[in-house]
Amino acid sequence: QVQLVESGGGLVQAGTSLRLSCAASGRIFSNYIMGWFRQAPGKGREFVAAISRNGGNTNYADSVKGRFTISRDNAKNLVYLQMTSLKPEDTAVYYCAADLQFLITSRIGAYDYWGQGTQVTVSS
Repeated sequence: QVQLVESGGGLVQAGTSLRLSCAASGRIFSNYIMGWFRQAPGKGREFVAAISRNGGNTNYADSVKGRFTISRDNAKNLVYLQMTSLKPEDTAVYYCAADLQFLITSRIGAYDYWGQGTQVTVSS
């Protein structure tokens, strides 16, 4: 079992930045691919970013590419999502997730463990 707790969400203005954190506890953190997903009101959960076990490979949704950066600190059991140039359409609940498989993936069903989410609201 892996427990995930997100933090860092809030209300910000468009064009500003925010950094989300996800703290993991339980099993060996470096064994897991980590991902960030989001769910806007009335919409399904969608992939945002993922990072490989050692942090060497990353993948991003087209909608956030160039604006968001995923990173991890395996010594501290933390994964981050640095969000810049935020837009109102980035408003959503953001979730981190852990995947025990070997290759990073955007597929929601591949992720085994999920946090409770943190709300990000971007005002125009």
